[in-house]
Amino acid sequence: MNRLRCRALIALCTLAVMPVVALANDALRQRVEALQAGYVAQASGEPLLARIALSRFYSQRNYSLAWTRAEDRDAYQATLISVAAEGFNPADYHFQALRRFEQLGSEGLSAAEQVDRDLLLTDSFLLLASHMLEGKVNPETIDAEWLANRRQRLIEPLLQAALANARIADTLQQLRPQQAGYRRLLLARAQVEALIGQPWPKLPPGAALKPSLHDPRVSLLRERLSLLGDYVAAHADAEMQDEPDYYDENLAAAVRAFQRRHGLEADGVVGTATLNALNVTPEKRLKQIDVNLERWRWLPDELGETHILVNIAGFDLSVVHRETVEKRYRVIVGRPFRRTPVFSDRIRYIVFNPTWTVPKKLLIEDKIPEIIRDPSYISRLGFKVYRGWGADRTEVVPESVDWRALSRRNLPYQLVQAPGPQNAMGQVKFMFPNKFDVYLHDTPARELFDETERSFSSGCIRVESPLDLAQMLLQDSPDWNRERINRVIQEQNLTTVYLKTPMPVHLQYWTAWVDEEGRLQFRKDLYQRDLRLMQALNSHAAPTSP
Repeated sequence: MNRLRCRALIALCTLAVMPVVALANDALRQRVEALQAGYVAQASGEPLLARIALSRFYSQRNYSLAWTRAEDRDAYQATLISVAAEGFNPADYHFQALRRFEQLGSEGLSAAEQVDRDLLLTDSFLLLASHMLEGKVNPETIDAEWLANRRQRLIEPLLQAALANARIADTLQQLRPQQAGYRRLLLARAQVEALIGQPWPKLPPGAALKPSLHDPRVSLLRERLSLLGDYVAAHADAEMQDEPDYYDENLAAAVRAFQRRHGLEADGVVGTATLNALNVTPEKRLKQIDVNLERWRWLPDELGETHILVNIAGFDLSVVHRETVEKRYRVIVGRPFRRTPVFSDRIRYIVFNPTWTVPKKLLIEDKIPEIIRDPSYISRLGFKVYRGWGADRTEVVPESVDWRALSRRNLPYQLVQAPGPQNAMGQVKFMFPNKFDVYLHDTPARELFDETERSFSSGCIRVESPLDLAQMLLQDSPDWNRERINRVIQEQNLTTVYLKTPMPVHLQYWTAWVDEEGRLQFRKDLYQRDLRLMQALNSHAAPTSP
């Protein structure tokens, strides 16, 4: 009799529960099919943004609820809170709506409410996972000179596996960039965020602050550098206690450290540029860090065991092996109106004693005006003028050309500079053919490397020690030692050498990063690229790609 009663109770419970689940799954199917048919896609008044991925996800699981376990929902809610530490805004991922559902609890939710919660959780996960994997913003939509090799994979199978194995947090963690540079910048972000709320009065303008002088602003300067970690006093000596407005050598050393971290001339003098950098608030620095974290998400999983990384905003080139910088060179990049583009490629060959064919745009905008002003310019710098292209081109006498009559639509000539010490490419160039016609090369204007801000080129990257770089790239070719390289340079004969293994090269634009010694670095936004990205990041979450 007891067995019969138990079976009856089980049957009654099943009848009570099954209709709710069945109703919810049926309602879910109808909602997804309406989404597929192009109707308004929303849940609990929230727009569903990952529509295509959402449809695929539920189709693959035969339109059944996915988030039925409380532990999965709790794990995701905790992860959604934590992503604020990476610059994501939880509000972009239905955070408030999901929180309301959790406060209501599962018991008593109608079939329609269960469907709303499930759709919001899935949409939130798909969207956040996509943004962690490849960034929230498609860089090419805000900058035509930015080509990203974004990491891409289907998110729906990852969510299915995460739910099946109760690995929600771990799955999202694995989608983050795994490079050490990203992790270092995340740690630095937490330190900067901790400064928010600290008093941050502006250092007043005035005469430049210099060592060995007294100034009432010195005590505020010392306090500011202490908060930023540049000034670390082992003990307050008697002199500082008696004269808090005295600019001593310890403080000067801290100022120089701050200046180096911000790409300023490290002279220990607090002039206008240093004062402006000191007055930037932690809130603004946090946004700058978030912009650069987003740029890390645009990079591929693997940069190459050994690769070359050019930081345009930092004016430097690093040779990196297994995430360790082995060599670093200063570089010169494009002027703000001739910006160096951002992309990744591979250096395939090196040209010693290159000729230089002046690009059409540069010929029209720069060289022709120069030739009109100075008719001796062509012969003085070793140029030749050709009419036509390829095998059919013929050399012409420069004086026979009516330079004033030439334009973009009327330009039958080429201007080619012969190899030699005056060649704009210098003695060597490193080729990775690309649509921007940008590459690395030498330069005869070597004095420009001594400048702090080095934006003087027409888009290409000029390298400080190009022959050292060439020797490093050719190290797996024993017949190309430094002695042979020097001999080829002296002979001034055009020589092309193909690399046995093309070298990955990444032209990037970072205005905030953490160096190998753990120092947080900031740089001027040379091309005004940060502001546009900040605005895009602050907009509502964009839908994922199909």
